[in-house]
Amino acid sequence: MNAPTHSLISNDSLQRVMAVRSAMPQDGMFLNKSWKLSPEPFPINNSLLSKIEALGSATLSFQRTCNRLYLESIEGGEHAWVSQLLDKGKPASMITLGRNEIWSKTLPRVIRPDLILTETGLSITELDSLPGGMGLTGWLGETYAAMGDDIIGGDSGMVRGFSKSFPNHDILISRESLDYSPEMEWLVGKLNALEGGTRRLLNPWNINPSDLTGTNVYRFFELWDMANVEHGDELLAMAQRHEVSFSPPLKPYLEEKLWLALFWSPALREWWENALSPEHLQLLRECIPYSWVLDPVLLPLHAEWPQLGIHSWQEMKGFGNKERELVLKISGWSEKSWGSRGVEIGHDLSQTEWSKVIDEALQSFPTNPYLLQRFHRARVVHHPMFNEAKQTIASMASRVRLCPYYFVHGDETHLGGVLATVVPSDKKLLHGMRDAMMLPCVVGAY
Repeated sequence: MNAPTHSLISNDSLQRVMAVRSAMPQDGMFLNKSWKLSPEPFPINNSLLSKIEALGSATLSFQRTCNRLYLESIEGGEHAWVSQLLDKGKPASMITLGRNEIWSKTLPRVIRPDLILTETGLSITELDSLPGGMGLTGWLGETYAAMGDDIIGGDSGMVRGFSKSFPNHDILISRESLDYSPEMEWLVGKLNALEGGTRRLLNPWNINPSDLTGTNVYRFFELWDMANVEHGDELLAMAQRHEVSFSPPLKPYLEEKLWLALFWSPALREWWENALSPEHLQLLRECIPYSWVLDPVLLPLHAEWPQLGIHSWQEMKGFGNKERELVLKISGWSEKSWGSRGVEIGHDLSQTEWSKVIDEALQSFPTNPYLLQRFHRARVVHHPMFNEAKQTIASMASRVRLCPYYFVHGDETHLGGVLATVVPSDKKLLHGMRDAMMLPCVVGAY
């Protein structure tokens, strides 16, 4: 996509931009957040789409295997360290809650990997089972489809996917997640229009917990934030008494990023090879960047951390800029574990800053473990962006994060849509920002 750097805006492009703008709900899709507009959805080719579709069943299989590994590890044996690691820093009551036999086999019903579009394919930076952006992606799909674009997932793929995976669920959204309330309001409205139902968007401070008796609730807040959720203890007690059903299930160990590092653990290599199909194993190895748990344990004298060639994490402080193409991020159970919070990119830091974040991560291990990942550079593509001030279309050099939403129906996944976050090429953290475009995806060449 090699449009000139600046061109006079065509009538057709202007009409499309205005159509997107006019379709925006009065209160927007997020509180106090905006993004750049584009007349065009983001194109991905058929080969990439096939890989994204295959990742649906692969990530579901991986999630099931993670759940089984944790539950088996609490029984002891050679992998007992897995649950001990994932339980670090969590209150005993929350650990007990996650192990409740009532929901031992229950898994999240929506999976969203964050995929960086690289020169060689895709790189999974996170697997989110409590994702934001569902309403936004649904609205974008509907809006661009109305202009004639053949959106991946269709014009209502997100709404229909949520409807099937979460039948009759009300949505409960906490203060921490309140920025997402406009998109959730849009989603609830579309669900009720589709189903002729009476779903509700609820806030913990505006409910009487007893009013939820006998209901299904989509929980739109992380379990680490439960202590700040009004009526939290009562809601959890109701769940354990079968009086209310929460989805995603109340399993804090599944909300940890550490699973991406455990996937590469030499001690678990045989486990993954036996638990996953060869096809799923190969695809995940292609897409999950090599990762480590930043565990300050002392290694035996002649051992070293795999692929790093170091005996101690302290040696990593001396890495040069190229060697520091690594990402440090907090795993979970922390207010810094979502969005771009708690994420440090090694080669963006000075030697002094890099040393400091290593020390902080190691000191944090007893309560909030960190993981270390290879940094995979996003490829540069060009996509047209509407410049409000100049009333022109600019072909912006960009890097892209793709977020497919897989809705789980029984043993299968359904791709509801793909959200592209298209950021300026000088950005390394590919999250939503004021100078980014948020777009649905179509099949095409970029």
